[in-house]
Amino acid sequence: MKRFGLKSEAETKRQYVVVWVQTTTLQTTTLQTTTLQLMEMKYNELDLLAMLSDIGDYVGTDIQISWLPNLDELMKGYARNFRPGIGGPPVNVAMAIEVASIDHISEANMEYTMTVFLRQSWHDDRLSYNHTNKTLGLDSRFVDKLWLPDTFIVNAKSAWFHDVTVENKLIRLQPNGVILYSSRITSTVACDMDLTKYPMDEQECMLDLESYGYSSEDIVYHWSESQNHIHGLDKLELSQFTITDYRFVTEMMNFKSAGRFPRLSLRFQLRRNRGVYIIQSYMPSILLVAMSWVSFWISQSAVPARVSLGITTVLTMTTLMVSARSSLPRASAIKALDVYFWICYVFVFAALIEYAFAHYNADYRLKEKAKVKANKLSSESIVKNGKQAMVLFSLSVTGMNQGVMISNRQGRTQRSSSEIPGEGGSEEVESRRRRSRQPDESEEEKKCCSKCVCKPIDADTIDIYARAVFPFTFAVVNVIYWVAYTM
Repeated sequence: MKRFGLKSEAETKRQYVVVWVQTTTLQTTTLQTTTLQLMEMKYNELDLLAMLSDIGDYVGTDIQISWLPNLDELMKGYARNFRPGIGGPPVNVAMAIEVASIDHISEANMEYTMTVFLRQSWHDDRLSYNHTNKTLGLDSRFVDKLWLPDTFIVNAKSAWFHDVTVENKLIRLQPNGVILYSSRITSTVACDMDLTKYPMDEQECMLDLESYGYSSEDIVYHWSESQNHIHGLDKLELSQFTITDYRFVTEMMNFKSAGRFPRLSLRFQLRRNRGVYIIQSYMPSILLVAMSWVSFWISQSAVPARVSLGITTVLTMTTLMVSARSSLPRASAIKALDVYFWICYVFVFAALIEYAFAHYNADYRLKEKAKVKANKLSSESIVKNGKQAMVLFSLSVTGMNQGVMISNRQGRTQRSSSEIPGEGGSEEVESRRRRSRQPDESEEEKKCCSKCVCKPIDADTIDIYARAVFPFTFAVVNVIYWVAYTM
């Protein structure tokens, strides 16, 4: 049987036993897993039933809280479209504010963003209950069933309520009918700013609250008695400002077409932090001005070095001015930062002009020296040419003088007698010639003196003066600037 590849009966039985054991083991494992899952599900169901039974102790429909008023009976006949005590005295609304954050203050748009908790409290006899003295807290869905003051933010550009995870509104109802309504509001509010002293300025921003439709005959606003200070405002840390002071203001606005409306204002003082501007604007400007003074120690012959340094400082100063103004409104008012930038710009440009003036004087002196040298050379050549002409002329005349000399010898005796009284006349002629030469000499001296007065200054001397004058003048101007804008 082994020869033909057939298995024996014993081997076949052995294989059947192995397969049966494996199948039994697999079924046992599966049964155990299923049993564990069923037990876990049972335990979960038991926990769920226990939880539901616990919750039923509090929210079961069959259980009633003895002190809880019946809201359906309380709201029966309630008209939310009419204010409390209509036709009678105005409703007194007490206002309280808690500042959560001041997110952003923009000079370009003249606005700031603030998140506040606005709490309003008033009395409504229609919602009073007397069978208990406990306060009832209700969720935001009950707000839609009540009359609310139509308070709005007068100087708000945009505003919204928070609704994560539910609407951030609170209603508390007291037994005597006093209602507390609290809401969380984020608003972008306009703030008129005077930027003439920017960045050494102080601003006053306001948050104005007013009734939109009810005049002073129907509603009166006043700050809550507990509102002695604003909770959270003292702890705020702003990036660019520091809150120095705040105050509460109550006003009555008179509109001819609509009547008188009550208004509450929260006004707070903001002082700008100057450290960031000193680092980003003032210090770079001072360093650029000092960099322009380096050219005073560079030789006048190094034209590319001095010109490139002057132009670089001027262009860098221009770029700094443009970048600093990009975050500010395009207002016609001249700001303190603009004044300082222009002071630095003038000093940087003056350093460039100083080199141009010194270089011009140096070139002028070189040209004057060249002219004097050329004049000397031309006068010397004229003298040499004149001497040569005189020699040639004297040689040509000698032949004619030989014949005349013979006749002159014969008449010497006669002329000698006549020449003795003529000596005084020759002296008078010479004195006259000297007198005629004196005004010419005086005119030449005057010309020389005028040339000495108009004589250009040496370029190195100009640089020496500039090394002292420029820093001293810049220091004096800085003292005047900081005293004028910080005092």
